[in-house]
Amino acid sequence: MMATRDKLIDGAIAAIREHGIAGVSARTIAATAGVNQALVFYHFGSVDDLLAEACRSVTAARVAVYRARLADVSSLRELLDIGRTLHRQEQAEGNLAVLAQLLAGAQNDPTLAESTAAALRIWTVEIESVLHRLLDGSPIAPVVDPAGLARAVSAAFIGLELYDGVDPEGASAAFDALERLAVLVEVIDDLGPLARRAARAKLRHLT
Repeated sequence: MMATRDKLIDGAIAAIREHGIAGVSARTIAATAGVNQALVFYHFGSVDDLLAEACRSVTAARVAVYRARLADVSSLRELLDIGRTLHRQEQAEGNLAVLAQLLAGAQNDPTLAESTAAALRIWTVEIESVLHRLLDGSPIAPVVDPAGLARAVSAAFIGLELYDGVDPEGASAAFDALERLAVLVEVIDDLGPLARRAARAKLRHLT
């Protein structure tokens, strides 16, 4: 049987989907979860704290699903393929609406902003680890900051998730453009030793 805390976390996410962040309350969450609304405060102290925990736990669960695949990624194109798959699944499961609502609510809610940022960092840490591994020894390594690039990837994914809602073709074109950049990196990595050294030296001068 599902624990009450888990019911409330699932209820919070479902309530965001149904009512939007502005319509979420202890009452709507409890009704969705099928429990007494007093249990929101008993288990979490406040609605904000419940939403914060829901944001973190749901993200951690999503990352866990992809952790093994991320560990096996051997190219930037493979990383992008995972991004495409994740994009399709998030769209199909309705998580896009939840993400949009959380980001909207975070603009004026410090507690929600902190938890949303923490949830995004869960993804960023995983992506940064992959980028460190992929770029190690690459000629482009001198001009790439894996930590900053991981954040840029996360930000781009969020933007594409939201952009897809108003311009699906544009979002698809953006993914295609990112794939072409990944191919360019592979071409540079596949250069011969002399060309790799020349490229590395040239790029160092740009930093």
